[in-house]
Amino acid sequence: MSAQAEGDLRYSVLDFATLDGWAKDDHAAALSVFRDTCRDMKDPDWRNLCALAGDIPDARAFFELFFRPVLIEDGAPALFTGYFEPELEGSLRRSSRYRFPVYKMPPEARQIRPWLTRRAILEGDQMDGRGLEIAWVDDAVELFFLQVQGSGRIRLPGGRTIRVGYEGFNGHPYRSIGQELVRRGTYQSHQVSAQVIRNWVNRNPDAGRELLYHNPSYVFFREVSEVPSDKGPLGAMNRSITAMRSVAVDPAFVPLGAPVWVEKDGKDPLRRLMIAQDTGSAIKGAQRADVFFGTGDRAGRRAGRLRDPGRMMVLMPIQRAYALLPEGQS
Repeated sequence: MSAQAEGDLRYSVLDFATLDGWAKDDHAAALSVFRDTCRDMKDPDWRNLCALAGDIPDARAFFELFFRPVLIEDGAPALFTGYFEPELEGSLRRSSRYRFPVYKMPPEARQIRPWLTRRAILEGDQMDGRGLEIAWVDDAVELFFLQVQGSGRIRLPGGRTIRVGYEGFNGHPYRSIGQELVRRGTYQSHQVSAQVIRNWVNRNPDAGRELLYHNPSYVFFREVSEVPSDKGPLGAMNRSITAMRSVAVDPAFVPLGAPVWVEKDGKDPLRRLMIAQDTGSAIKGAQRADVFFGTGDRAGRRAGRLRDPGRMMVLMPIQRAYALLPEGQS
């Protein structure tokens, strides 16, 4: 059953039997992650289901009994990418090694939209002498990717680690430096990954600095002290996210906290029930999703290789799902 909604949005209410691999997934693992954030959802139908989620021993039956999969399409092809929590080397003091600042957000950046560009922030003196530095790191490219990911860990001399999370950005749109390298003819699209970009910038320091400036968007951070080291970073719902069960979505189409069934094609197909617990400046569209892979270099390598098609279904409360259909089709 499907319905054409306002604009170009199309909703299709599906049956669980049509979801490829549904019966083979670990529904209990997904339910546990759903419980982490469902209590923060505001709508009564979601809150009622959250209250029930703690009392049902059969996780698969819970989802099949109270939800229906909804395919939401806006005309753009589905795209799955991956993200991770980086771990950088840094210090609380500037030195010849640690010279790239991780900034807190200045008050005027919240009030003036858009504020200064990446180039103006890093080459000007607007940030100087204001105590906005959380830490200093030793690699400008790694800091750039920390901003793309939105959160991470900084390992200090002596082994102590601090965690930083997204506080805000300067209001300028995100521009992909990977796509810029493709546009220039430096690489073909299938060759571009985070590691390829790192290597190119390090081989070409002057041109590499200019490439980073191609993205005018600049992310500011806050120190996150309330999250235990064994937990994932905070997502958009201000709760820890879970590797391979949390996904970033566009909240204009997918409610934060909602379960989503992922059918990622391409190399290493993925069929998994995940929870929409995060967002991202580059995650725009009804069929756009970013899978969280975890913390560290290995997670980063896996996330950086992911750029695949597929489809994503949002599990909606039954009444809400059928309310998307026109009269007579429910």
